[in-house]
Amino acid sequence: MTVALYEFPLCEKVRNYLRLEQLFLQLDGAASAESEYQYLYFFEVLFDLIDLIERLDLRSDFVRDFDLQEKNLVHWSQHPDIDSTALEQVLTTLRALNAEIKSNKKMGAGVREEKLLNNIRQRFAIPGGATSFDLPNLFCWLKQPIDVKNANVKVWRAHLSLVENAVQMLMSFLRERGRFTPAMATNAFYQGNVEDKTELIRVKCDNTQGFYPVLSGNKYRYGIKFMALDQQDGSSEAITDDIPFEIASC
Repeated sequence: MTVALYEFPLCEKVRNYLRLEQLFLQLDGAASAESEYQYLYFFEVLFDLIDLIERLDLRSDFVRDFDLQEKNLVHWSQHPDIDSTALEQVLTTLRALNAEIKSNKKMGAGVREEKLLNNIRQRFAIPGGATSFDLPNLFCWLKQPIDVKNANVKVWRAHLSLVENAVQMLMSFLRERGRFTPAMATNAFYQGNVEDKTELIRVKCDNTQGFYPVLSGNKYRYGIKFMALDQQDGSSEAITDDIPFEIASC
């Protein structure tokens, strides 16, 4: 059985964290580019990340979440069965990252000072704009030795490492709040109540049958409807089967 994991954010902040997380994963794949056109994909993802970071007030969200997580960890440190050594390591990492965020007034500002990126970024917003006649400077860069290009990519990635590390740690804390339990969607529908401080619903289900979940709801309750994907034309249709799955509220 092929198991698929779906994640549904219940607030805008977590929605933004998930988008950033996915873009960083895409950037990791694109950063190992070998051909010139693979590097173009790297720039597309990089500029999507920069655009998203510029639109969000990440620093405030990060500081608020890290301060809360630190309080929670300090509280858990009083538990007699806790692994105090492991917890202290996590606390040390968290505090160092939080201190760096608090001293950083503009998240990812360094990447906006890179001249090549500034010169080519606007053209990437135009469909088909990254051509040799539009961006001869970019295509000159693409002809450079691979070690030169990799060194540049490493520097550009480093400007965003603080955002990436913060998102990774906060999403790790969030996912650890929930444990998967078996559930049944009767007639392909399941309804649940939103518990206090729940920010993310995670759903595991069998992906071999072509079913996928869709979540809707509000701050009090939510519903999960399973739909069938038509393999031929990609359309979706409602189903009435009973669907077993696993769910975690985080």
